[in-house]
Amino acid sequence: MSNDKTYKGSCFCGAVQLTVEGEPAAMGYCHCESCRHWSAGPVNAFILWKPEAVKITQGADNIGTYNKSPQSYRKWCKTCGGHILSEHPTMGLTDVYAAVIPTFPYKPGVHVNYQEAVLRIHDGLPKLKDFPAEMGGSGESLPE
Repeated sequence: MSNDKTYKGSCFCGAVQLTVEGEPAAMGYCHCESCRHWSAGPVNAFILWKPEAVKITQGADNIGTYNKSPQSYRKWCKTCGGHILSEHPTMGLTDVYAAVIPTFPYKPGVHVNYQEAVLRIHDGLPKLKDFPAEMGGSGESLPE
């Protein structure tokens, strides 16, 4: 039996439910145009997990998928349209949006794609031009 903490989440209407278990790989904010457009907001709060840590527990047949690029398979509930997660196969990670898991103790550690930001956030966290070098980005930091 695992000692890892499990958190429950769902889409907006609750038709699709999921759990995440253990510790995420990373948490932060994405400022890229794709995330902004998809989320209809100026910034997207992400929690990246290893795919095996994310389990759809209800409504798997009610999930729609759209992939504008091979880097992101964005998933939503077909009933309410609520966004659920994005699979990032090239990174080997799954982004379960922070708002989908309301009881998870979200502690962002970084801003990514800050060169594309339309909302500047002065919170003292690192601001990366694109992605960390270990994730295929430049790793270059930008000023707040």
